[in-house]
Amino acid sequence: MAAGRPVELIPIIGIGDVTPGDDLVAILCDALEGVLRPGDILVVTHKVVSKAEGAVVEVDPDDPRSHAGVVEDEAARVVRRRGDLVIAITRHGFVCANAGVDRSNVHDGTVVLLPRDPDRSAHRLRTGLEQRFEGPIAVVVTDTFGRPWRRGVADIAIGVSGIDPIVDHRGQPDMYGRIMEVTEVAIVDELAAAADLVMGKADGIPAAVVRGLVWTPGTGRLADIVRPDNEDLFR
Repeated sequence: MAAGRPVELIPIIGIGDVTPGDDLVAILCDALEGVLRPGDILVVTHKVVSKAEGAVVEVDPDDPRSHAGVVEDEAARVVRRRGDLVIAITRHGFVCANAGVDRSNVHDGTVVLLPRDPDRSAHRLRTGLEQRFEGPIAVVVTDTFGRPWRRGVADIAIGVSGIDPIVDHRGQPDMYGRIMEVTEVAIVDELAAAADLVMGKADGIPAAVVRGLVWTPGTGRLADIVRPDNEDLFR
């Protein structure tokens, strides 16, 4: 990263409703024609990724609790329950409401799941885009999560390809010359939250381009950002 440089956020219009079996790489390439440049970072919501990959389950449209069984199936472990709310750990290691099972922005009578392997999904998108646009591109797949001890939700990364998810400042001096000992910046979460400012969950804009950030191509996976159990002070 290079501090002090402007960063541009560009919403990607015209992607439309994605359905199971759609070629998401082709859809994105068409929507990004004339927009995407080498060195850009594409941020895309998992919803269109999951839909294209067929991670959609039918439920009873007349039963508001019919998705509960899907939540139990998707949860590797339930952390807390309060009424109908379930906080669960997914097989990916994410801690989130309803194990990531989502009823918003999907057709009535269906719910959408998280991708089976969001990093692989991001990698597939990145390699397809790089072939079309001939240059280094990073891809971040996002979802909307709540945060402990804070109201409101924010977008975070759940899959990444082409950029390391963490920028490690440990061992570097701060502006006063003190050596930083614990500072690791979750750059992909910052990218996810920033891009969400121009995407809009009710506006049918599931992707955005981040331009101007100085980044180094990397091979990191989202697993690098999931805190291991032996470092977890709260579960």
